[in-house]
Amino acid sequence: MNQRTAHPPLHHFSVPLSATRRGARLARLLAAEQLHDWGLPLDPARLVVAELAASAALHGRVPGRSFRLTLFVRAPQTLCVEVADARGERWPVRARAAAGDTAESGYGLLFVGEFADRWGVRSGPVPCKTVWAELDLGPGR
Repeated sequence: MNQRTAHPPLHHFSVPLSATRRGARLARLLAAEQLHDWGLPLDPARLVVAELAASAALHGRVPGRSFRLTLFVRAPQTLCVEVADARGERWPVRARAAAGDTAESGYGLLFVGEFADRWGVRSGPVPCKTVWAELDLGPGR
């Protein structure tokens, strides 16, 4: 039998939220409270949560379906932020800011890329997609 040894996360928090601006705001507030309870710095994690939740509410919204915010800390000192939304067929694009671009939106994942040490997208849970970001919490952070 081939089993991977998985270490449980040091901390774990997960909550479904309405795919609305109010739900995105609540995600940011709940994340800040949870990070505070865990004794972790609020920023830049709070900013990453705000961007991913706003994106789920705006681009991943399916009427009547929620999105899920999950936070967990795994060794060694990595905060993982995941936001799963109901639009599994619609993945975000890793856009680059064009010189002289004057668009007023579409910069959320650029911010996530700046603040997170790693980020990406994966399928699931079906029929959803999950956008994730990892922030190293070691010295100098």
